[in-house]
Amino acid sequence: MQTHEIRRRFLEYFERAGHTYVPSASLVSDDPTLLFTVAGMQQFKPYFLGQTTPPFPRATSVQKCVRTLDIDNVGITTRHNTFFQMAGNFSFGDYFKAGAIKFAWELVTNSQDDGGYGFDPERLWITVYETDDEAHRLWQEIAGIPPERIQRLGMVDNFWSMGTPGPCGPDSEIFYDRGPEYGPEGGPAASDGRYIEIWNLVFMQDQRGPSDAAGAFEILGPLPQQNIDTGMGIERVAFLLQEVDNVYDTDLCRPIITAMEDASGIKYGASTEVSDDDVKMRIIADHSRSAVMLISDGVTPGNEGGGYVLRRLIRRAVRSARLLGVTDPVMSKLVTVVSELMSDSYPEIADDLVRIERVAVAEENAFLKTIASGSKLFETAAAQTKAAGSTQVSGSTAFVLHDTQGFPLDLTLEMAAEAGLTVDTIEFDRLMQEQRSRARADSKARKGGLEDLTVYRQLLDVGPTEFTGYDELESEGTVRGIISGGNRIPAAGEGRTVEIVLDRTSLYAESGGQDSDAGTIVGDGFSAEVLDVQKIDRRLYVHKVRIVHGELTEGAGVLTKVDPDWRLGARQAHSGTHVVHAALRQVLGPDALQAGSYNKPGYLRLDFSWSGSLSAETRSEIEEVSNRAVRSDLGVRVLYGTQQEAQAMGAIALFGETYDDTVRIVEIGGPWSVELCGGTHVEHSSQIGPIALTAESSIGSGVRRVEAAVGIEAFHRLAAERTLLHAVAGSLKVQPADLPARIETLVERLRVAEKELEKFRATAALASAGTLADAAIPVGEVDLVAASMPEGTSAADLRTLATDVRGRLTGRPAVVALFAPSGETVSFVVALTPEATAARGLKAGDLVKSFLPLIGGRGGGRPDLAQGGGTNPAGTADAVSALKGALGGPAQ
Repeated sequence: MQTHEIRRRFLEYFERAGHTYVPSASLVSDDPTLLFTVAGMQQFKPYFLGQTTPPFPRATSVQKCVRTLDIDNVGITTRHNTFFQMAGNFSFGDYFKAGAIKFAWELVTNSQDDGGYGFDPERLWITVYETDDEAHRLWQEIAGIPPERIQRLGMVDNFWSMGTPGPCGPDSEIFYDRGPEYGPEGGPAASDGRYIEIWNLVFMQDQRGPSDAAGAFEILGPLPQQNIDTGMGIERVAFLLQEVDNVYDTDLCRPIITAMEDASGIKYGASTEVSDDDVKMRIIADHSRSAVMLISDGVTPGNEGGGYVLRRLIRRAVRSARLLGVTDPVMSKLVTVVSELMSDSYPEIADDLVRIERVAVAEENAFLKTIASGSKLFETAAAQTKAAGSTQVSGSTAFVLHDTQGFPLDLTLEMAAEAGLTVDTIEFDRLMQEQRSRARADSKARKGGLEDLTVYRQLLDVGPTEFTGYDELESEGTVRGIISGGNRIPAAGEGRTVEIVLDRTSLYAESGGQDSDAGTIVGDGFSAEVLDVQKIDRRLYVHKVRIVHGELTEGAGVLTKVDPDWRLGARQAHSGTHVVHAALRQVLGPDALQAGSYNKPGYLRLDFSWSGSLSAETRSEIEEVSNRAVRSDLGVRVLYGTQQEAQAMGAIALFGETYDDTVRIVEIGGPWSVELCGGTHVEHSSQIGPIALTAESSIGSGVRRVEAAVGIEAFHRLAAERTLLHAVAGSLKVQPADLPARIETLVERLRVAEKELEKFRATAALASAGTLADAAIPVGEVDLVAASMPEGTSAADLRTLATDVRGRLTGRPAVVALFAPSGETVSFVVALTPEATAARGLKAGDLVKSFLPLIGGRGGGRPDLAQGGGTNPAGTADAVSALKGALGGPAQ
């Protein structure tokens, strides 16, 4: 049975049993405690916690999941998969243990002709929590399982939670006996290789607290109602029904391995034992599939959070291919294969294939450059480590590789292990933390999050907040609740900052990239300044306010008042974002899809999928298309419809956004710009005002960012640039139009002056050659001249001086090593006399390797002369010590 068929049967069975089908949530988790969605129940967590009333009593889904805790074990074992599909059925206070057991048993054991999976009931075993007598009894009564095939296990095996505070409860698991060739008899307690878990039924009835250092946690109490959460691993059922040994041999993984067999010429599974090459192919199969699914859900490679996980997955896959001997790029082929395998269940992958491939290929290309440069530096550091009699690469070396070459730590760790070495990760982490602290020193504080969502349950159940701000700037409403410190309070006085929930509001809550409105909330005897507005469950508006005077009480009538200048700027910026997005797609093509945005009065920022920077001409064209659209006074129309109707119109849905069944569609200029959007907009494009692109940059592999000033802020920026232009022209006593020629003349004069200055420097440097030669000291069997030259000494002057000093030392074995700092870089030259190379067998290139990591450097050359540069001038003194050590002298 094919994997797509297993998925289809599960959903159809539970829909017939009265469950509402709920599409998979995004892999990008909206839970702040998690990077990715890790369980089918995750999108239902507010229902299980009682924070929100579920709109249905029963649900079913097949959830896309990514778990990364076991990423280093992928391929080594067959149990660890990064991406997997979790099929589940859920009950919110409806059926409990008996219902869950009945449904699971029927689907698993019913014949395939009757829509089931057709597992042999005699080969199924059950585990229950050690004190769960009820589940033990129900399995016998409902399924007819004999007591000897029902095992009681402890909390580690049969008590479920997500690993974080939240819903939990005892569980019961269904296992399939693969037979004696896979392990000893005795049930799941005896062998987890023979007895494979296929379905976990969680009887969710409790709420847990945080874990302590030992992993133990406190049960805080019962949930508001008894719930069911089940999870059936689609991939595990697939390899059992397809009668193969593991998930890598199933229909959704084996074709990826076959593609790598073709590319490498290596046969997978050629021996009875799992080989290193088998592991590498499994890594490629797992990681490429996971990467495609993550990119499809809007994740892009980066250095933080989910972006770093994606980067690591792609880079591990690429490096595994290189270790298999594949020198050509592989990600394009792998993405295509994965798309063909997964699009039956997830058609959006095929629809977005061009963008997914672009992101993956861009990251692969970046990594191949990293491998080429970083591997040489690592090999040098490893050789020096072994030569010094150590087995540990320093943390500073790993940090330099990470900071200057983009070498991820996990790759350094892998390469070190392959060389029989370890890495000082404690020192590395310390250096990384110091770097992060410096980067954060001048960063702005992020907005604080809302309090524990539990406090909003009653307010959510009363009904949603009515947003009136599309049609009016002022709206009458009633205070439903006042929240402070996670608790509802009856009143709040002057000077206090609290959160207010209203039944109606004209104030826009931050969403869809648009910042929240500024404004005030006033009432009888009080007024409050609005600091922020956020939404809970997309329905409840929470206003963070500071009471300016008077006292606010629950139940009071209020008037919300939007700052009209703020709203005008917000509308201009949001409509401007749509215009720039449409202009990007017109100039670059339909694959330049928005990947994120932020806008507020006077400013917009738009991230889009694209590889490679935009030329000045392309930026100008995008700016012109945008402003022509503004000048054309295009009509802006807002419509409502189903998602299917919106797709038929060509509306663009944006990554990271969640939409209701009925969606809001914003058109600008008819089909030119059609997007799903809940933001506030102008009525005609001419109301946007001028748009001035101010910046364009990369924020990750395959993702670019443009920034622009909008409306009056764009005018102010252009006016400031005009003032600056006239000021510069006035200083140079030319007309603005003549500035380019005038500046070119000045630059040429400066170039001539610099050449004259270089001549003076060279003369001065050569004049010091005799002094340097006289300062030679014996080190080991040679004389050494090691010195740091004045700031700004050019590489050419340094080379000239080194060869001159060497000439003065001819006739004896000598080494000359000169360094020259220049800002945040340092140049070096190492020159050897003929006696040092011939009689002593020394080579300049080998000596250079002794200190390169200490200055973050690269370099090389002939046996008698080598040169290069580094990014750590502060390491010069250590470099000289290392050089002395390499010559056989004391490293001091």
